[in-house]
Amino acid sequence: MPMSYDPPQTSLDVLYEDAHVIAVNKPAGLLSVPGKGPDLHDCLLTRLQAAFPDTLLVHRLDRDTSGVMIFALTPHAQRVLSKTFELRKARKTYVARVWGRLQPRTGRVDLPLAVDWPNRPRQMVDTENGRPAATDWRVVKDAEAETRVRLFPHTGRSHQLRVHMLSLGHPILGDPLYATGPAAEFPRMMLHSEELRLSHPENGKGLKFRAAPEF
Repeated sequence: MPMSYDPPQTSLDVLYEDAHVIAVNKPAGLLSVPGKGPDLHDCLLTRLQAAFPDTLLVHRLDRDTSGVMIFALTPHAQRVLSKTFELRKARKTYVARVWGRLQPRTGRVDLPLAVDWPNRPRQMVDTENGRPAATDWRVVKDAEAETRVRLFPHTGRSHQLRVHMLSLGHPILGDPLYATGPAAEFPRMMLHSEELRLSHPENGKGLKFRAAPEF
């Protein structure tokens, strides 16, 4: 991972807002929450809190991942939404570009994951001590050099999509931790949270937020 942190200075891209929740499109390269030290204070959460002081965290995206995130605007909404993610009731769809031709066109990775302690923050497949993790994939477009794929995580482990694609031999293009050689030589990590579906924490109505990837 690059040592320097130079987040994009873009304005907030608000997809939806009401009295209880706010959904935004996070740019790649911006932390979801503050890191350790003043140089890592700038993040999506602090930017949102500057404009919406009551903003509360519900879930995270990796710094180099872009796309849809939802935040709570009340403690009650935060509790309900956090439970929604904990119980795996939030339906998430990602788009990625991965190295090589991914075959077959649909499939599932069901491999437990754990922290790779000597190489933190890297994660790794650990069939003995790892936590269960499952990801479905569906190829959108493929060629010899790369494949565009939609990913449907059933669990929310750290770096899950990145490690699962690596386990298939198809790292996500531009991934600063897991891609090597030509697969790493891209201006950003080609992973985007395209769609999030869940129930409104106050009235239970279905919500769907969507943001198209820039790649």
